[in-house]
Amino acid sequence: MPAVMEGPLADLSSWKTDHCSLVKALEIVGTKSALLILREAFYGTTRFSAFAERIGITETAAAGQLRHLTEAGLLEKQPYRDAGGRTRDEYVLTEMGRDLLPVVIGLMQWADKHLQDGGPPLLYVDQETGAPVRAGLRTDDGHPVELEELGVRLHPAWRRPRSSS
Repeated sequence: MPAVMEGPLADLSSWKTDHCSLVKALEIVGTKSALLILREAFYGTTRFSAFAERIGITETAAAGQLRHLTEAGLLEKQPYRDAGGRTRDEYVLTEMGRDLLPVVIGLMQWADKHLQDGGPPLLYVDQETGAPVRAGLRTDDGHPVELEELGVRLHPAWRRPRSSS
């Protein structure tokens, strides 16, 4: 059973998805290399050459994705200097980038469940207790929400952006 579309959203043929937040998100992180760069940033990678090497993409592709993710606000450059070397930039997650952690973990856990024959290669745990960590939908007070319990309604404060013509 799908989510419950409420009010004017119940008739799917009567409204368009032209302002969908998922589309906006995919414009930023909708490529394999963008998601892999984020994964590496979550794992602690900060140096340009390490991103390209760990992901297995060309330096040109890495430079383009790092620029894109930086311009979008998910990463920021911070200068560093190795002893005897020149000043260079490393890439660190911003709050906006860190907020994607549940999305990336959720995708990995989905693949662990449905695409890994021998079980997951990595476990995500609370570092202090060792308790498994799971991505999922919860209300603000912590109640888990399944697809059949999910309601979708118009946000009362949202206003359609004016057309730019």
